[in-house]
Amino acid sequence: METSTEDVAEGADGPAGPAATVADRADAAVEATATALDTAAAVPAPTPAPTPAPASVATAPASLSPSRAGDFMQCPLLYRFRVIDRLPEKPSEAATRGTLVHAVLERLFDAPAAERTAPRAKALVPGQWDRLRESRPEVGELFADDPEGERLARWLTEAERLVERWFTLEDPSRLEPAEREMFVETELDSGLRLRGIIDRVDVAPTGEVRIVDYKTGKAPRPQYAEGALFQMKFYALVVWRLRKVVPRRLQLVYLGSGDVLTYDPVPADLERVERKLLALWEAIRLATETGDWRPRPTKLCGWCDHQAHCPEFGGTPPPYPLPVRAAGSGGTGQGRMGPD
Repeated sequence: METSTEDVAEGADGPAGPAATVADRADAAVEATATALDTAAAVPAPTPAPTPAPASVATAPASLSPSRAGDFMQCPLLYRFRVIDRLPEKPSEAATRGTLVHAVLERLFDAPAAERTAPRAKALVPGQWDRLRESRPEVGELFADDPEGERLARWLTEAERLVERWFTLEDPSRLEPAEREMFVETELDSGLRLRGIIDRVDVAPTGEVRIVDYKTGKAPRPQYAEGALFQMKFYALVVWRLRKVVPRRLQLVYLGSGDVLTYDPVPADLERVERKLLALWEAIRLATETGDWRPRPTKLCGWCDHQAHCPEFGGTPPPYPLPVRAAGSGGTGQGRMGPD
């Protein structure tokens, strides 16, 4: 479950040059990270820089997940802030609601098939919200200015609506997932380590595998459907390398709009994804070695927590915490995406 980077708004063209090349070749994938933000009414104003987290020993990136791949394609500097600097970010109502809904849908399958009903699922919402606040106290700050609890009540009601809508798209009484919230990790022949968490894995009696991901935002417009499948193809590649079987179906369930997007991959699809990820990882490696992490301005910048550290907003990034390679010692900037 990668709720932090689910669903984005339409991006503007970025700057020319090597830093933008990687993202320019992956615009469709970037579009897939933002449906949840489509519900926002306006772009918020820049916010002061948050207090940095306690210092820790910085290490070079060692693996790649769909979320972090999306970060780098959206903006290399954002990737640096999240992965290397590990700058803190405020919780958002949309992302936290997504986490809550995912938890409810996961827990519902603990009940016998006949008891997996919409009323039971909705009844799980308050308890899962309490558990979420216990495990992540920072989410309680979302409603610190809501002493009467009115905004919280509306937020919880919307979470219940999303849960209830799921029952119009799938029948959990007829599903017996093989895995829920399944952590997967594999190392490619190149040495690149891929990892992530899959919301649900269904296995048919014939052995065919279906990978399912829940999205609490709206389905993307048709021209961005391919980008929406980037995360799913990533997971399919990992499962293929781990289990030596290509998943029969990839399924995205959009609770915000009541749509289901499916795709049946073939080995050639996943080989293209692997080549793309290898080129992306090379670009990340070069940026890590040179310390050259350039911002890529898009409409998404309005929601970024790191404007105070971003040169595009007059900010200054923290001192780079890793050693850098001397200029002119080889390499080609941040690299280029290879052919699909």
